[in-house]
Amino acid sequence: MDNKQRKIPLYQKVKDFKDNKPISLHVPGHKNGEIFVSEAKGYFQPFLQMDLTELNGLDDLHAPEGVIQEAQELAAAWFQSNYTYFLVNGSTVGNLAMILATCDPGDQVLVQRNCHKSILHGMELAGVQPIFLPPAYDKTKQRYTGPTVVTIKKAIDTYPTAKAVILTYPDYFGNTFPLNEIINMAHSRNITVLVDEAHGCHFSLPYLSVASAVELGADIVVQSAHKMTPALTMAAYLHVQTSRIDSQKLSYYLQMLQSSSPSYPIMASLDLARYYLASYTREQSEDLFTYIEQMRTCFTDSDDWILEQSNDPLKLCLRVKGRVNSQYVKQLFEEEKLFPELTTDKHILFILGLEPTIDPIILTEKIRRIKDKLIFSSKRATIEDKNHYFNEDITPLVLSYADMQHQKQKWCSWDEAAGKIAAEAIIPYPPGIPLIAKGEEIREITVRKIQDLFAQKMSFQPNNRRNGLYIYDVTEGE
Repeated sequence: MDNKQRKIPLYQKVKDFKDNKPISLHVPGHKNGEIFVSEAKGYFQPFLQMDLTELNGLDDLHAPEGVIQEAQELAAAWFQSNYTYFLVNGSTVGNLAMILATCDPGDQVLVQRNCHKSILHGMELAGVQPIFLPPAYDKTKQRYTGPTVVTIKKAIDTYPTAKAVILTYPDYFGNTFPLNEIINMAHSRNITVLVDEAHGCHFSLPYLSVASAVELGADIVVQSAHKMTPALTMAAYLHVQTSRIDSQKLSYYLQMLQSSSPSYPIMASLDLARYYLASYTREQSEDLFTYIEQMRTCFTDSDDWILEQSNDPLKLCLRVKGRVNSQYVKQLFEEEKLFPELTTDKHILFILGLEPTIDPIILTEKIRRIKDKLIFSSKRATIEDKNHYFNEDITPLVLSYADMQHQKQKWCSWDEAAGKIAAEAIIPYPPGIPLIAKGEEIREITVRKIQDLFAQKMSFQPNNRRNGLYIYDVTEGE
């Protein structure tokens, strides 16, 4: 490890401040954990003692010049970016800020259609014209992956004045695509590349042999530290790589969008997550890969599921066979206190950490009990393949974001929704990828897909759209 990377300046400053037993005559109101609900005080107090504010020596996230600045510089050095910002509102705020800082109203932006909802929100706030890139469909895995190089080349040729391309790499399931080739193609046409790498913070580890978007040369990259590395929820990084990004505008939007009272525990955890990655050893990686193989052996194929391969070794995805209901399989796992990250109509995703956390012998026994229950299960499912729900063409929105502001809305039942223009996004959560985007024409196959997911009790945002959604009241001739 580089000697500089041995430092944890922000965490150390917060710890030193706490250890000095300060008397709080400032916010927050729990006063270093002295005032708190008695039933929870003992549980929360160690954490509350580090929940500080911008006091002397603790620096200011929105005007860093001390320990926060030093911690961000150490992160930039580790991740090999020109500059790294700490984010306390998750990758969501990073996605919003990078779009607002890069794009102007009316700009054409090429964007992967199976993107996170925050990307769509960022484009709406920026007032850009999104051009949706259809993702490739993997027939074997029965789900969408990333856009192909051919698709992006066609989009660039069709929309040569596009300002930016926004990509998601890797996808939720840990699968990658030829990002380096796409970045080079975009840069050759002077197109800025923005990457939502929420699930790829750990790719900075050389032992995983998966290149991060930062390493591959994207102009700006967002990473959720909390998703795949040991950091608190909402902890994220924003990495700036090139002069195509206006750092002054980016800082402005981060000040606008992030809390003016940023969490010191979250920021300290970002400092610690960088330190953890920088100090991760080859021996740890060898232990990890042994553990991963043990986990894959535990989850090996059965009569009811297939264990998929992923570019990210920490992602274990079961593709449930059609004879059994995925929600029921999830229920059986949860009865064994095994909680998956994500369940769709066909897939159950488990995410491992960077160190072993469960005894393979215990896991094997739990999965044996699950398989035994499935033998006698009556929870069967015949699932029609309705997964081709995204438009296969490169398409803009039917209505611009500017036009949407002046259109009236009305309620529409799902039975009548096909062919209408959505006035809201319909989003299974997780993973937070809208099946219907605001301003998009609603397709019949997408309606059927959504109705199937509701029938399987999948979670949606908004959560009260079982019977229909709001559409734009566009009359004939307009």
